[in-house]
Amino acid sequence: MNTGSAAPAGSLHKDGGPAAPGRLSGAQRKAIVAGTIGNTVEWVDWALYSIFAKIIADEFFPKGDGAVALLSTLAVFAVGFVMRPVGAAVLGAYADRRGRKKGMTLTVALMAGAGFLIAITPNYEAIGVLSPLLLLLARLVQGFSAGGEFGSSSAFLVESAARGRRAFAGSWQQVSVAGGVLIASLLGTLTTSVLSDDAVHSWGWRAAFVFGGLLGLVGLWLRVSVADTESFTQAQGAGRTRTNPVKTMFVEHPAATLRVAGITIAGTLTYYIWVNYLPTYANLTTGIPLRTALLSQTLCLVVFVVALPFAGLLSDRVGRKPTMAAFAGGFVVLAWPLLHLLSGSFLSLFLVQLVGMLLILGYSANCAVIMAEQFPAEVRATGIALPYALAVAVFGGTAPYLTTWLHESGHSDLLWIYVSGAALVSLVVYLTMPETKDKEFD
Repeated sequence: MNTGSAAPAGSLHKDGGPAAPGRLSGAQRKAIVAGTIGNTVEWVDWALYSIFAKIIADEFFPKGDGAVALLSTLAVFAVGFVMRPVGAAVLGAYADRRGRKKGMTLTVALMAGAGFLIAITPNYEAIGVLSPLLLLLARLVQGFSAGGEFGSSSAFLVESAARGRRAFAGSWQQVSVAGGVLIASLLGTLTTSVLSDDAVHSWGWRAAFVFGGLLGLVGLWLRVSVADTESFTQAQGAGRTRTNPVKTMFVEHPAATLRVAGITIAGTLTYYIWVNYLPTYANLTTGIPLRTALLSQTLCLVVFVVALPFAGLLSDRVGRKPTMAAFAGGFVVLAWPLLHLLSGSFLSLFLVQLVGMLLILGYSANCAVIMAEQFPAEVRATGIALPYALAVAVFGGTAPYLTTWLHESGHSDLLWIYVSGAALVSLVVYLTMPETKDKEFD
């Protein structure tokens, strides 16, 4: 599949004539499809770890205290986030120097390879401490890959957009992330529903990781076949690419760098609690069966994925600030009632997940575009990736561990304060940042 060069914003129709503002050319649509599918399959491997966290705890850590094993598994999850800023700096700079296509090709190869490693690593009973060490290595590689993925894919999608459709195009970055989580959730639901508990623990969860790795190879093929964006090729042709994009970002764009971190705080915290970890947390705190919790997650993710492009269109019409402020303000007000509504029934979990994910639309539909609009093409992938990864490492990667620790220490009732506080910080950022909906782009 050769998509050809992505047209610059608002430049060409598929017939070669000028594209009307707000309409996508044929080349732009093909670029968005290729970028979205490749990103989707990469995030399947990343999300499977959260889906099977309790089973991985049993497999890779000594038998005994289940809570300690689960916390150890979540610690490995969090350590993977430590590598995200490293990957953001290295791979984001690589994408700014060598192109979005080459950056995205490298990230998907790393993610798929690490997924295969998790699938084939023997359990603790077979090889002892080497088992959790290999698990840690795989998650470090996945964290490195994920750190560079967001900047490269976000820059690619937004740079492939028509004038007046940048948020719509950027929303597909999060459609692909949520789509990857949805596929992982479906794999978890099917595995735990069709197989016996013994089969799931012995080989079923490993089969899910193998399938995710195979999907990663599909993503690799798609990314090899797609052309780079014209924003990058023009910057490269004009000699505007930098040898050290990280230094350029900090020295020439410090306000934009801090703004991206502030934009991310509430988004990553609520995303990793509501979209990734809530089934495991509900199973742990209320006793609801994991298969029931995963079914609720799957249904809510379907709604979330379908609604995301429409939230992007809304942002293109009314602006970034009001849609993002609605998300953060909603969690400031609703974090306490939502978390206190959570019980062992399917209906309560479904309502909590659904309301939370609908609020998160305001962040997810905007995050790629608003970050891309802060930087010029020569530092865009780095500028998106690095401050985002730093905020995700601090607030997203620790969210499952902190959530579980609060429960184990008897302080689950305090979680809402953490969520509301983070939402309040980001709300201030959203209300004070400049509106960039109509900003000239490259």
